[in-house]
Amino acid sequence: MTASSGTGVAAFLAARDFLLRHREDYATAYRDFRWPQLVEFNWALDHFDAMARGNDAPALWIVDESGSEDKVSFARMSERSSQVANWLRALGVARGDRVLLLMPNEVALWETMLACMKLGAVIVPTTTLVSTDDLADRFDRGAVKHVVCTASAASKFDVFPGAYTRVVVGAPAGQAPAGWLDYAASQSAPTAFAPNAPTRATDALFLYFTSGTTSKPKLVLHNHQSYPVGHLSTMYWIGLKPGDVHWNISSPGWAKHAWSCFFAPWNAGATIFIYNYARFNAPAALDVLVKNKVTSLCAPPTVWRMLMQQDLAKYKTSLRELVGAGEPLNPEVIDIVKRAWGITIRDGFGQTETTAQVGNPPGQRLKAGSMGRPLPGYDVALLDADGNLADEGEICLSLSPRPIALMTGYQDDDEKTSEAMRDGFYHTGDVASRDEDGYITYVGRADDVFKASDYRISPFELESVLIEHEAVAEAAVIPSPDPIRLAVPKAILILRAGFAPSPELAQSILAFARTRLASYKRIRIVEFGELPKTLSGKIRRVELRRRENARPPGEVWAMEFREPEKGE
Repeated sequence: MTASSGTGVAAFLAARDFLLRHREDYATAYRDFRWPQLVEFNWALDHFDAMARGNDAPALWIVDESGSEDKVSFARMSERSSQVANWLRALGVARGDRVLLLMPNEVALWETMLACMKLGAVIVPTTTLVSTDDLADRFDRGAVKHVVCTASAASKFDVFPGAYTRVVVGAPAGQAPAGWLDYAASQSAPTAFAPNAPTRATDALFLYFTSGTTSKPKLVLHNHQSYPVGHLSTMYWIGLKPGDVHWNISSPGWAKHAWSCFFAPWNAGATIFIYNYARFNAPAALDVLVKNKVTSLCAPPTVWRMLMQQDLAKYKTSLRELVGAGEPLNPEVIDIVKRAWGITIRDGFGQTETTAQVGNPPGQRLKAGSMGRPLPGYDVALLDADGNLADEGEICLSLSPRPIALMTGYQDDDEKTSEAMRDGFYHTGDVASRDEDGYITYVGRADDVFKASDYRISPFELESVLIEHEAVAEAAVIPSPDPIRLAVPKAILILRAGFAPSPELAQSILAFARTRLASYKRIRIVEFGELPKTLSGKIRRVELRRRENARPPGEVWAMEFREPEKGE
C-alpha cells in the first residue's frame, strides 16, 4: 500500500501511518510519501472524533504555575467540542462564517477550535496581545461575524459596535458583560453533533494574520486539508508517536500554535501538554518537564537561550525529542543542550503559509548550522535572482504537483498571491544554501540580506556569533550606509542581566566577533539599544533599517561605538 492509498479519512490515515512507520527512515519516507487525495474531509469529525471514541487517554493536559491542572481525555474533548458546535450553531454560527478567537491556553480554546471545524466555520486566531488597531484590522479585512474571547478581553471590543455574536469565556456565573453570551451555557447543549452538509477539503478553515516583520500583516487563508493534513510533515519532523506528551512553547494566535499545539500531536495521537505562567521562569519550566514526564519539547530560540543558562544536567527528564522553531538556532545553544542531556535540538523551517517544509527528522545525521533536508511532501528548490536553480538562493516550493500543505492564498489579494506563486513555484522570501548532500542552511530573509563592499552579508550568521559573547542576550545586524563600502554591518544589541553599556564592553564585543568572522563580514558598528518587535516577538529589521537610513550623515547616537579602521 502506498502512502496515498484509499480515499477520504482512509487516505489520510494511510499517509499518517506510513510516516509513523518510517519516522527514522528519511530516504524511504521522502521518496515514497504522497499527499492523500481528498475531496470531502473534516479533520475534527473524520479523524479526531473517530480517534476519540472510547479513548480515555489524555488529549490535553494544562498545568498552571499555581499548581492547578486540567487533564481532558480524547473522548471528553470530542464530546465537549460537539456540545460547543451545537450551541454555536444555535447562536447563528454558519458554515463559512468568520469566528475570531481570542483566548490564552485554556481548555475552551481547543474545544472551540474543534467546534468551528465541525461547523465549517472559518477560524481567525488572535493573540491576547492584540491592540485595538490590530483588532480593527481583523474586523475590517477579516470580515469577522462572531467573537469568542475571555472575560478579561471583552472590553477590547467595546469600540467595535455592530451585530456580531459575542461569547465570553470564564465570566463568573451570571456575570457575563452586557451584550455577551456566557460560554458556560454550552454545557447544556446536546453531545451528539451532525453536520448539515459535507465539508470539502478545499473549504476555508483558517484565516491567519502574519506577524508583519516587513510590511502590513498579510491574510493567509488555509483550508481543511492544508493545515490538518499538511501537518503530517510537522508530525514527522518533530518525531511524534502515539502516547507521547508533547510540549510546544507557543502562544495562541500564531500559526506555530496550530502546528504543534493542535494538529501535529493529535495527528499522531499524542497528548498536548501546556504549562501556563505569567512570566517565563527557566528553573520552574525545567521542573515541570521533569515532574510531568514530557517526552518532546519544541521551543523558540529565545526560550532555548534562557534554558541553557541553567545547569541542565541536574534535571533528569524523560525527553526523547527536542526541536526548535520560529527562527534558526545558534550552534552554541545546540552544543550546550547536547552536552547536558545527550539530545540534539533539531532545527526546522516553515511559515504561516505552509507547514514544516525543511527539517532534521529523528535518526538522521545532522550537520552543524543546517536546518535539514526537505520534508516528505515538499519539493524544495533554491532559485537565484534569474529564477535558475542554484546552490544558494530563495527557498521555493515546486507547484508541480502543488503540495496540499500550501495555503490557498492571500485573502483578497490576488496580486500578492500571484507574485508568491509565480513561474511554477511558491516563493518563501527566505534565502538558503544547499550542500552536496542536500542539507539546507538558512541565510536570511531575502529583504534582510545585504551587500557590503560587494560581498553578500547574512545578518543571521553575524548575529549567531554575537550572541555567543557572554554579555549579549539578543542581536540584530543591519546595513549602515557607508560612502565607500555602500554599507557596513552594524549590530544593535540587548545585553544580558549584569552587563551595562560601555566603550570597553563595545570593544570587547567587536574584538570577539573579529576573531570569528572573515574580514569582509566584520561588524563595524555596535549600538546598545532596543529591538522593535512584532506581536509574535520577531525582530522588525525593516524598522531598524528605516531608522538607520533616515539618520543624517555623520550623526552618532548615544551608546554607539565604531570599530577603528587601520591607521585610525
